[in-house]
Amino acid sequence: MAGRYAVGALGLALMGLGVSLVWAQSPWDVAVWLVGSIVLHDGLVAPLVLLVGVGVALTRPGVRGPVRAALVTAGCLTAIALPVILRPGPYKNATVLPLDYVRNWLVSLGVVGVAAGLTVAVKRVRAGRRSRS
Repeated sequence: MAGRYAVGALGLALMGLGVSLVWAQSPWDVAVWLVGSIVLHDGLVAPLVLLVGVGVALTRPGVRGPVRAALVTAGCLTAIALPVILRPGPYKNATVLPLDYVRNWLVSLGVVGVAAGLTVAVKRVRAGRRSRS
């Protein structure tokens, strides 16, 4: 029970920190960011997730799990990579963000896709062996 109170207190402290950081910003900048996030979520993210969910529901049951896992992983990788992919422009300091992040992100997505494909293939092989015996 004490752990819950400690986590709750930490959460309240972090919310207080967040509020203090928001108050330090221009109200106009905060409003633009909030409205932009709502428009982006409701106009792009939610419909896209809905369409992907319908697409996954139409796949065969043995494929759904790996496809869902791959999509969740790809979404997380994209959320992590998006800030450096959409960086504002070239930096004067060449050591800041020196890698090809788009290529690395695409390679990571490819690895996730291959892993999902291998998982489906292994499941099919195992199912075939079970049905023969």
